[in-house]
Amino acid sequence: MDWAHLIPTGTRVVRSLSGRVRASSWVRVAFEPVAQRVEQVAILARAVAIKPGIFVEMQAMRRKMTSHVVFEQRLSSDDDLVEWVTACANHELTIRIMPRYRTRAREVLGHITGRHTFSLRLPSTHTFFITTHLVGRAQRPGYSHVRSQSSVDYHRTETTQAVATGAIGGAFGPYSYEHTPAPPPPREAQGIGGKAQSHDLPILHPIPVTRTRYARRPPLAAINPEELPLLRAALHDDLHNPAALRKLDRQWDLFSGRGWMNVSAIVLICGSLILLFCGYPVPDLPNIPSLIDKDTPDDARTRIGYDGKKYNLVFSDEFNLDGRTFYPGDDPFWEAMDYHYWPTADLEWYDPAQAITRNGSLVLTLEEVRNHDLNFRSGMIQSWNKFCFTAGYIEVSVSLPGNARTPGYWPGAWTMGNLGRAGYGATTEGTWPYSYDACDVGTFPNQLTKDNTPEVSYRSGLSSLPGQKLSACTCPGSDHPGPSVTKGRAAPEIDIIEAQINTYLRHGEVSQSLQIAPFDVGYYWTNSTPATTVYNDDQTFINSYRGGPYQQCVSCVSATNSSNYVDEGGFGKYGFEYWSNPKKRSEGFVTWSVDDKAMWTATSASIGPNTQAQISERIVPEEPMYIILNLGLSPSFQGIDFKNLQFPATMLIDYVRVYQRAGQENIGCDPPNYPTADYINNHIVAYTNYNLTTWGAANFTFPRNRLYDGC
Repeated sequence: MDWAHLIPTGTRVVRSLSGRVRASSWVRVAFEPVAQRVEQVAILARAVAIKPGIFVEMQAMRRKMTSHVVFEQRLSSDDDLVEWVTACANHELTIRIMPRYRTRAREVLGHITGRHTFSLRLPSTHTFFITTHLVGRAQRPGYSHVRSQSSVDYHRTETTQAVATGAIGGAFGPYSYEHTPAPPPPREAQGIGGKAQSHDLPILHPIPVTRTRYARRPPLAAINPEELPLLRAALHDDLHNPAALRKLDRQWDLFSGRGWMNVSAIVLICGSLILLFCGYPVPDLPNIPSLIDKDTPDDARTRIGYDGKKYNLVFSDEFNLDGRTFYPGDDPFWEAMDYHYWPTADLEWYDPAQAITRNGSLVLTLEEVRNHDLNFRSGMIQSWNKFCFTAGYIEVSVSLPGNARTPGYWPGAWTMGNLGRAGYGATTEGTWPYSYDACDVGTFPNQLTKDNTPEVSYRSGLSSLPGQKLSACTCPGSDHPGPSVTKGRAAPEIDIIEAQINTYLRHGEVSQSLQIAPFDVGYYWTNSTPATTVYNDDQTFINSYRGGPYQQCVSCVSATNSSNYVDEGGFGKYGFEYWSNPKKRSEGFVTWSVDDKAMWTATSASIGPNTQAQISERIVPEEPMYIILNLGLSPSFQGIDFKNLQFPATMLIDYVRVYQRAGQENIGCDPPNYPTADYINNHIVAYTNYNLTTWGAANFTFPRNRLYDGC
């Protein structure tokens, strides 16, 4: 079919592809004013010349499309509008008009009777734009279904030449220029016909335009009313009826099959996800550590404290996995030391190879081996900067080395504030064993003013400490871990046990202590009730060792069960429960225990102010505390019976468990009220080089004390 005969008189063909039309084929016909869309016309013409495959792509989208016609027409009067609307009866007609013509259009369309759907939109031009479609056998009687291919090729060439010479689209587009278009060349030269024939497609000349504030306005053109009835073959399906589609969008039916299908699909997807994440078996990966060891018995996950409050388990290590090692990076909670612990004149070198797990226990082995110019080698593990806790109850199950008769081994299980790393002298200078938050003489070097007062402290040589490095007297802007320079920070120590042998009675004992500074005169702390309570005088007594110029020892000694030694194959339970409250420090206490029995308790009153030494109260530790487990050998702790000691010797730890009050859990080495991470990172050389024995050796200086040095 030759679609050129469907085009009304005065209409410009933009692009035409012809072919055989079947009843099921469809053709798109677009009407647009020539001059108003001349830029678009030019672009389409170039597309035909440069990329002829553009319409092949359109055909691929709709395989049944065999003909495509695009032509333009502008309506010039109200009568034209009525005729076009009437011609498109029963089909959706979209009319775009400027706001100034909207009222008039409504008046005109309001007189049209019949079933018409129309909408008014606000365009950027003065003219009406009409877009419609022709479907099926939309043909005029008497014309063939086949159009000459030569006609198509001819006018394709002519259109391309017109675009190339600027006759079409020259005054429009991004590269247009302002001038009055030249008159078109003669029709004979351009090959542009005037009246449409059955074998040719009419192409109009570009129309000069006049600029307005709204758009380029072409002069009015006439329309051939005889061609209007041909538009009655426009689309009948709802696909090309936007009004019908909009109506469908507003419809809602509770019993819609499609709606129920969508809901069912959503329910199915949600159910599948729930089944996947909740019902599907998740593999148990035993080697992935957690704060609470999966092997900890259920009945050991809560306890009632000696203070009568409920405690929940927050950390445990049962050491049941054999073959664990504790070299740096091996374990998330523990690290074995590789150094000589010189502060207590130990005889052994701590080597990571001496700390392993075997037969369900942590094994620390002390053996007589010449290494690092020392005669012994042993094991120590720490949780420094890995696991810390503030307040709570810690319990260890230990089989002490050897037996209860032979002295010399120094097994220990203890805790320390995270700002001091045990064995790294630069970090403990000025921090250990302070537990102080006042600004007075207690923070000064040797606990003395510059004129050597108080006299009692001076005469007795009470303290050899360098002063509290991170005291509450720190000058503003100084090097201090925070949260404020007026907050006293340090590294106090609480010992679970340090085991020894009573050489007179030949039985085992453990000292259970709080190491503090500054010191009471004569190191006499308040060891009487109600400040201090010993629960069983037959098993526990006040330690006669009270301290020295480097530490004050608030300590009691408790007898052990002689079966709780490696030679006897038994384990004993040792622990302490403590509470510290920065907002109400009078509540602070520490209670030590052996085999689930409280041995003794020291309270905040045990370490209260001392007027003679001119110091304030020492506080029950509020710092985050880490755990240390070691087996040492040192004559500074107890005389060594080398004749009867057996090597290698082992200390076995069955488990370590930490509990805290329910609802008041506080674990971590960098709590917000007592931060340590930034300070450690800013002084990392001191915390990683055990050969640096002083803070100055690490190229750091103590911050100024505003009372002692001035700011």
